[in-house]
Amino acid sequence: MTATPLDELVDSYCDVWWAVDPVAATAVGARGHDHRLGSYTEEEVGGYLAALKSLAGALEECTVDGLDDEIDRTALLGQIRSSMYRFEHETPHVRDPIFWASHALEGVHRLLLASDRSPDEQARAAVGRIRDIPSFLQDARTTLRECSAVLARTAIKLLRNGPSLIDVVAQTFPPTDEPEFASLCEQARAALREFADELENDIAEDEREAGFAIGEEAFNFRLHFQHALRATAPELWRFGMHLVEETEAEIAALAAQVDPGSPWQDVVARLREDHLSGAALLESYHTQMERAKRFVEDRGLVAIPDGELRVTETPPFLQPLIPFAAYQPPQALSSTRIGWFYVTPGAPGAKGQPERDHSRHAIPTTSLHEGYPGHHLQLLTAYHQPRLVRKLLWSPLTVEGWALYCEEMMGEEGYYTSLEEQMFQKMALLLRACRVVVDIGLHTRGWTVPQAVAFLQERVQHEQSLVEAEVHRYCAEPVYQLCYAVGRRELLAVRDAYRLSRGADGTLRAFHDDVLRFGGLPVALIRWGLGLDE
Repeated sequence: MTATPLDELVDSYCDVWWAVDPVAATAVGARGHDHRLGSYTEEEVGGYLAALKSLAGALEECTVDGLDDEIDRTALLGQIRSSMYRFEHETPHVRDPIFWASHALEGVHRLLLASDRSPDEQARAAVGRIRDIPSFLQDARTTLRECSAVLARTAIKLLRNGPSLIDVVAQTFPPTDEPEFASLCEQARAALREFADELENDIAEDEREAGFAIGEEAFNFRLHFQHALRATAPELWRFGMHLVEETEAEIAALAAQVDPGSPWQDVVARLREDHLSGAALLESYHTQMERAKRFVEDRGLVAIPDGELRVTETPPFLQPLIPFAAYQPPQALSSTRIGWFYVTPGAPGAKGQPERDHSRHAIPTTSLHEGYPGHHLQLLTAYHQPRLVRKLLWSPLTVEGWALYCEEMMGEEGYYTSLEEQMFQKMALLLRACRVVVDIGLHTRGWTVPQAVAFLQERVQHEQSLVEAEVHRYCAEPVYQLCYAVGRRELLAVRDAYRLSRGADGTLRAFHDDVLRFGGLPVALIRWGLGLDE
């Protein structure tokens, strides 16, 4: 098949993207970039911006053929404009040490997950990336200015855990053709420790708790171009506050059935004490994910693509960014389809604290969110799409919104087996409602970290150390956190419109299959593609 002008521009975008971010190339399975880290000096970023501007102009002028092409072009233009704005105005390479620390460590960690690479390929790539770490972190030192202490603290935790990752790689890929590999590993460990030390010294000299907020203009820009949302921060703030109140009332009603006369907060606290730990915790998540998969298959709720899902403990270097649990998808362009579900046991920094935040009553909701029919199923489906844009580009509004939508949809279909499980599904919704408020509060309304921690802890009743880790992540990832609840809202609206439009043909299975053929593109573009545009 002859490539269209749009196909050629998509390929050009990938070339630019992966040249600048080779870790992203490894993450999606693109070859040729595994041996190096990126370069984010101000000069290099300037070149990247010039290339993106050229691509944006060409995309605006290219001829497209049909609605699918127009949708993909719109999605790619939104991605490019978001990236340009981020590096021009938010400047993460200048103000955020997490940007540098996570790139270096994720670059090495991704090699451990590159199951379609041979051991020799993985080993050679590990040599290259570990060799790059000292110079990469030196670039970080010369580029970063006026870092917020909030962001620096999270970066320090990542960096302190980094040497353990180097140890794992050194043990996993001992290359036979690189006699200096042990020395390179030690140099990388030393560079990680030294950068952490310098950040700690900078915090001691100038305790800047502020400086993480991107501001309302940048916040709204992301909403519009990255997620194709018409809503702005003030409207979503009101939505979030209303959803918090509504969900708290639903939890109280369920708690009154579980334990009449007790405040719902006390009921939740008691149920959280019913938890698992260690190997039993991981096995429970695995069992529940298999149960959810069978339920989806038996009910015919959505097509299930091939792909393996493995449950494992969160690597130590990632635990500062994953205080509870998270999903890491397969490589989109790889022939293998292995996703990873990370479980972080216990609350970070909590001495002697049992793994009560992994209540057995909450495990069913978390499992279907991350596995079937949530993230794993959705992204596997996206990777089977023939159109490259739909394999590679995604908005958390759609991906996180879909997974949260699934938590509720599965309840409607009778998945939960007890009132306690229903309560914890609502508790999961309450957390996501609070995230809308906290995300907007931190980045557009001048909220401090203690203010955000107090708001979140009062409502979701988690341990303080877990809540603090959550809020620090929100500071580092603006706009992402509201995507869960807002994405759910948008998908429910599309489902209503779909049923009205399709009549008897608008079954739940048909809706799910039609939505997922767009991959993780913004919900507004899915609505457009389904002929439901307002």
